Amino acid sequence: MEYQTLAVAIADKVATVTLNRPDVRNAFNEITIAELSLAFDELGRSDDIRAIVLDANGPAFCAGADLNWMKKMAGYSHAENSEDASKLAEMLRAIYLCPKPVVAKIQGDCYAGGMGLVAACDIAVSVNSASFCLSEVKLGLIPATISPYVIRAMGENAARRYFLTAEKFSAQEAHRIGFVHDIVPADALDAHVAAIVNALVTSSPNAVREAKVLVREITGKAVDAAMVVDTAERIAKVRASDEGREGVASFLEKRKPSWLV
Repeated sequence: MEYQTLAVAIADKVATVTLNRPDVRNAFNEITIAELSLAFDELGRSDDIRAIVLDANGPAFCAGADLNWMKKMAGYSHAENSEDASKLAEMLRAIYLCPKPVVAKIQGDCYAGGMGLVAACDIAVSVNSASFCLSEVKLGLIPATISPYVIRAMGENAARRYFLTAEKFSAQEAHRIGFVHDIVPADALDAHVAAIVNALVTSSPNAVREAKVLVREITGKAVDAAMVVDTAERIAKVRASDEGREGVASFLEKRKPSWLV
């Protein structure tokens, strides 16, 4: 499919979805939102894809919402604003719930809604020179649609500060609060992301998918009797799966599992 605001490439079972509006610092509009939703839906359902990298062209990763799009929204009715915000929320949810692991490759500054994109991914790697900012309150807005993902990524305490102050903070701070997993020099970004992606694609596709669901569905729940039953059932199901049996057999027989052949 041809995209207006994205570039999508597939190689060696890895899809790279690239934000491709460098002239506006990859700020997104209604077209970008629709295209990201479609891309992640299609790639998530493809048996040929084992991992997805969310990348960006130009000096900035994503500056948040496009100014021209924001100008149009200023004249929207409440109903129109609700519909528009729902599409953004569904796009973030499509990334978050994507069955394939998603790695954010942050090559430059990441502001506002761009932080929502990163937080919806499973793994985030940033260049050490990037800046981050949740700038919404400076514009009289709040980071509502991105909040479920950003709060999970940076924690409630950090979110309370940066949601309220709209301070710009460094990649080092983003790493300290857990918003990004790793920070690296710009010339090491490609290799570092490639190593993470290799770790993803050489593991059992089914186990990676189930492990992603496990983290999402177990986090924050009480360790009670229901949890014990649930987790026992999950491992029993995976042990009995074709890939579960193959993985154990290949380990014992000292050979590569079928998904690597």
